[in-house]
Amino acid sequence: MTLVSIRNLSVKYGNYTALENVDLDIFDHDFIGIIGPNGGGKTSLVKAIMGTISYTGNISYGDEINRVSGHAIGYLPQQNEFDHSFPISVREVILSGLQSGKRFLRRYTSKDRQRAESLMEMTGIQSIGDHPIGEISGGQMQRALLCRALISGPKLLILDEPANFVDNQFEKELYDILRKLNEQIAIVMVSHDIGTITSIVKTIVCVNRRVHRHDSNEITEEQLQNYNCPIQLICHGEVPHTVLKKHDEK
Repeated sequence: MTLVSIRNLSVKYGNYTALENVDLDIFDHDFIGIIGPNGGGKTSLVKAIMGTISYTGNISYGDEINRVSGHAIGYLPQQNEFDHSFPISVREVILSGLQSGKRFLRRYTSKDRQRAESLMEMTGIQSIGDHPIGEISGGQMQRALLCRALISGPKLLILDEPANFVDNQFEKELYDILRKLNEQIAIVMVSHDIGTITSIVKTIVCVNRRVHRHDSNEITEEQLQNYNCPIQLICHGEVPHTVLKKHDEK
């Protein structure tokens, strides 16, 4: 089942082209890892899917997305997109994931609050629910934003560099959580940590102005050269990995 269908998508910022003629489908229960060089268009692709930037081309959404208008896509942004000085508590940040453009002042039910408490317990932040967000650590903030992305019960979860600002213990817990979530929903995750994400995702999407989907979590140097997707990787341990040389521009 197709959740998102992208055709001939282009994104420009003035005279700069971030994405050009992109075709991509996201299917039910996909677990996609988006990789690519800095400035290659990864975040632009995510924002286009979320509908938060202007683009040309077409993005259509399947019935599983359309029937739950406003709540079918959960989004964990990069932390620098979130105002940490806003006077709001951790619990209120999480509950704000239930708001929508049509009902911004929605009143939360007891079921909503129970869901927030359950998510805080799952991510280990139940003890700081009343703390102002300006007083918590980067790792705690990332946990709160993950809870916010999940509270509406989305059909598609999009994460932009989710392991930033988190400790090693929560990073492992995060990937365990995502594996379990993927049994029920589709996940798209942007990350520069290729060695780690290739051990958990099912599909790799290379983004470097153009987009190429590999229906596997294993990609070869030859494939990346053909797709003009220069990646550098250093990792340790038993994580599957490849170290690639610089690719020439074509």
